[in-house]
Amino acid sequence: MSQDNPTARAIALQAQACAALGSAFSGALLASAADDVDAGGPTAAVMAPWSGKDARAQIADAAPLRLLGALHDLALSGDAPALSALYPSAGFAGDAAAAWPVARALLAEHAGRIGAFLGHEPQTNETRRSVALLPGFLTVAAQTGLPIRAFEIAASAGLNSLWDRYHYDLGAAGQWGDAASGVRLDTEWRGGPPPLDAPVRVVERRACDRAPIDVRDPVARRRLKAYIWADQPERLARLDAAVQAVLAADARVEAADAVAWPEQRAAPVDGAVTVLFHSVFWQYMPAESQAALTAAIQRLGNLATAAGPFAWLRMEPPADNLSLMELRLTLWPTREERLLGRCHPHAAWVEWMG
Repeated sequence: MSQDNPTARAIALQAQACAALGSAFSGALLASAADDVDAGGPTAAVMAPWSGKDARAQIADAAPLRLLGALHDLALSGDAPALSALYPSAGFAGDAAAAWPVARALLAEHAGRIGAFLGHEPQTNETRRSVALLPGFLTVAAQTGLPIRAFEIAASAGLNSLWDRYHYDLGAAGQWGDAASGVRLDTEWRGGPPPLDAPVRVVERRACDRAPIDVRDPVARRRLKAYIWADQPERLARLDAAVQAVLAADARVEAADAVAWPEQRAAPVDGAVTVLFHSVFWQYMPAESQAALTAAIQRLGNLATAAGPFAWLRMEPPADNLSLMELRLTLWPTREERLLGRCHPHAAWVEWMG
C-alpha cells in the first residue's frame, strides 16, 4: 500500500485498529479495501468525498468505519446473499478473503446506496460503555446523596440512557443493578471497587442526538447493528437485548443539537443532582463546537448550588490517543474535576482510579 494516498492510509490504520480490538474479519476486509483504493478501484470512487482530507481527518470523521458499516448493512439486509453468506454467523467466523471480491463488486453495483450510507454520520451505541459510565454515576450519588436527573447528549438510540436498568458484573469488585435485567454487562475490572452501595434513584432522564436512531424502525435498527463489527457476536447480542429494553421502556431520543440542547433542558434544580453525560462523541465534533459546548456546560455549572448540584460525566479519549478512553467527572458548585478511570473503547476492561 502506498503511503502517499491519505484515504488508503486512513483505511489501513483503521484495519489495524479493528484487528487490535479483536475483529480480525473487519481488519482483513478493510486492509483489502485500502489496497483497492491504492489501485484506483471502486473503493476509491465511493470514498471520493474524503479525498481532499489527510488520513487523520478521515479517521476523525470515521470515514473508514462508515465504509465498514455500509458493507455490513448490505450483508445484514439480505439484498446481497452472496456477501451475507461469507459474513460471520453462528458457528462461522466469516471468510474475509472470499468476501472482499464480492464486496468490491457490490461497491460499484450499489454505489448510490453505499454513498447514501457513507453520507450519514456514524451512529454507534455500544451498550457496554455503560460499565464505564456506571461508576461515575455511583460517585455522583455517593458524593451528593441526591436523586439523579440524567441527560445524555449524542445518545444515538438512547441505549446507554437506561444505564440504571441493567445488570453489571465487575468481577472481584462486585455486582450492581437489576438481577432480572435482560441486559447483562461485564468487564475486566482493574483497581478497587467503586461505591456500589451508593443510593441511586433516577427521577428524570432525557436524551438528544442530532440524528437519533429510532429502534422501532427496522431499517434504522439495522443501521445501528451495522456499526458493530460482524465477528463480535457478544456485542451484537448485547445490542439486541438493549434494543428490547428501550422498546419496553418506550424511551425516546429528542432530535436536537448537542450544543444548544443542554441549556434548554438540563439546567440544575434543587433537590436533585443534574448529570449531563456522553461517551465517544467529543472527537467527532469540530473544535468550534467543542468550545461552544464547553462554554454552555460551564454556564450550567455556574447555576449549580449545594441544593442543586450539576455534574458533567464523560467517557472520551484524550486528544493524543483515540484508542484509549478516559472517564472524567466535573462537579459543581465546587468545580472539582477528577479523572475517575480509563477504559477500553468498548469497555472490555475498566481501570478504576476514583
